[in-house]
Amino acid sequence: MRAAYPPLSSSLLPAATSFACPTQRLPERVGLEDPAIDVMTDLKRVCAVVIGPDDSVDEAHKRMIQRGVRLLLVLDRDRKVSGLITATDIQGEKPMKVIAQRGCRREEITVADIMTPQARLEALEFDDVRRAKVGHIVATLTASGRQHAMTVERDGQGRATLRGLFSSTQIARQLGAAIHTTEVARTFSEIESLLAG
Repeated sequence: MRAAYPPLSSSLLPAATSFACPTQRLPERVGLEDPAIDVMTDLKRVCAVVIGPDDSVDEAHKRMIQRGVRLLLVLDRDRKVSGLITATDIQGEKPMKVIAQRGCRREEITVADIMTPQARLEALEFDDVRRAKVGHIVATLTASGRQHAMTVERDGQGRATLRGLFSSTQIARQLGAAIHTTEVARTFSEIESLLAG
């Protein structure tokens, strides 16, 4: 015999209703000897802020401001990571170079024009991060000259999933001390580009 399940009552959705979002509470203060996980934005606990490659850089900048982030993951049509774009990319010289090369207006510049493509993105292994200290992440960011670092987690077949993000700004806030990183050229063409600019 089947149990009777009466329907639940419903009402109209109230005006100005917000929605629940996953949240991660990072420790307010950390030291260099604390676990690296304490300064990682865990994408299993927080939704990544994303954008498409065909969106405008102005839309990307607006989204960063709305969400209070300085990095957006760029997803392709299959929702795979095709790159990333940072506030530094948008506010730096990259848009001006595109304008000079193409003779276009800023409104015509897309995320794909200035993002760092997936093929040039470096990532830390999550297994290494799990055993690392905050000091290791600070040293990694400083040595690479980058503001952000990513970590990937691999499944049993070796397939990678982007698991987390590190931000020098976030880490500095948690440490209560500045972290000095400067964007460094990695290839001869990047060095050439920096010298030409």
